[in-house]
Amino acid sequence: MAANPPTDAPARDLDFARAVAARLQQAGYAAYFAGGCVRDRLMHRVPADYDVATNAAPPEVMRLFPHHSAVGAQFGVVLVHDRAADAGHHRQEPALPAARDVAVATFRTESSYRDGRHPAGVRYARRPEEDVARRDFTINGLLYDPIADQLLDFVGGREDLDRRVIRAIGDAHERFAEDRLRMLRALRFAARLEFAIEPATWRALQAAAPGITGISPERIRDEILRMLTEGRARRAFELLADSGLLQILLPEVERMRGVEQPPQFHPEGDVWTHTLIMLDGLPAGCSPTLALGALLHDVGKPPTFRRAPDRIRFDRHVEAGAAIARDIARRLCLSAAETEHVIALVAGHMRFTDAPRMRPATLKRFLRQPGFEDHLELHRLDCLSSHGVFEAYEFVRAAQARIPAEALHPPRLLTGRDLIAMGYPPGPMFKQILQAVEEAQLEGTLAEPEAARAWVRGQWPLS
Repeated sequence: MAANPPTDAPARDLDFARAVAARLQQAGYAAYFAGGCVRDRLMHRVPADYDVATNAAPPEVMRLFPHHSAVGAQFGVVLVHDRAADAGHHRQEPALPAARDVAVATFRTESSYRDGRHPAGVRYARRPEEDVARRDFTINGLLYDPIADQLLDFVGGREDLDRRVIRAIGDAHERFAEDRLRMLRALRFAARLEFAIEPATWRALQAAAPGITGISPERIRDEILRMLTEGRARRAFELLADSGLLQILLPEVERMRGVEQPPQFHPEGDVWTHTLIMLDGLPAGCSPTLALGALLHDVGKPPTFRRAPDRIRFDRHVEAGAAIARDIARRLCLSAAETEHVIALVAGHMRFTDAPRMRPATLKRFLRQPGFEDHLELHRLDCLSSHGVFEAYEFVRAAQARIPAEALHPPRLLTGRDLIAMGYPPGPMFKQILQAVEEAQLEGTLAEPEAARAWVRGQWPLS
């Protein structure tokens, strides 16, 4: 490679990918590392995975690597698995150390795209420059021969890496028309890598923005979640807004822009500014649900905004926000569990101010919510991004340290069978009685089963 690549990638992954390329080359084929792994290594980043591009057709790849999955063979992609048996398949072949799988893609060119995502046809190519011409951005169009230690750059990708620029390969309008998701990928790469988007590519992206609705919600969801969790969420959403894509994909979030807030609680500015600061505080690798909670926690403010005589108010914005969050979660095809957690984050983000005044039982139920660490971190980011007052946060942290886990989830003092043994007829009252017993237990007024039985007999005497 023109500049020696770093050696900080996990050794087994790199060695396995190099061995795959070596085996292909020994069989008489061209084989190069391709795409993001080349870009990342040139930037001294650890690649998430390795892809190999080759002029070997899929049947030839599958013959060379018996342990494989033909995950995209119709598009020329074979996933080569690392298996110990594979290392000894041919005595002359290089050993393959244990590592993640490697995607081996045959050089190809593609005809017109029928739906803004899938090519109408695929034709295998013999030359690497033909393959590179179909890729999205110049920084992803670099090839590297790991055996000869040679970089192949047919599109000016190395210069754009040095200049920190996202540029479409060839005609940007054509690249975005081929696969509309490339618009979101351009914004995500620009945010994560802290690159600028080249002007012609930016203009083409803005012009193509209305076509994003032709992409499946699952693909849109995945890109948005990557934007939120890769460590540059604020920049990604600034670019989404400036490109026009935010208004199309998340109009409820777009409506935050310009919505004033009471300065005594939000000196930082409007709802959009507050939300951007929240996103700026999200660390790389944070949970998608926490990130969505940060993005949507105040999504109910725009529709509930009003100017009262005393100050700006957002009456019942939490309830409105929870309903909007549910709609967005469904639109993005989140799982049921993810949807409920995001809604809980939005619905509960104002409860922390009540924590110092909660009864013991209420506080314990508050602390034992599923995924409570996300709730706590959301509250911390909310305070940090606005008034900077952390009294409720510190109170809750102290309560967590003070109250043992077994006190949050104590064993039940009584069950329905116990009530039957005490002479109570089964019925709807059982739920009321058992809930009251648990409440008293969490309050600390009941601690033993016998005391609970006596208390129940006193509260619900048998006739």
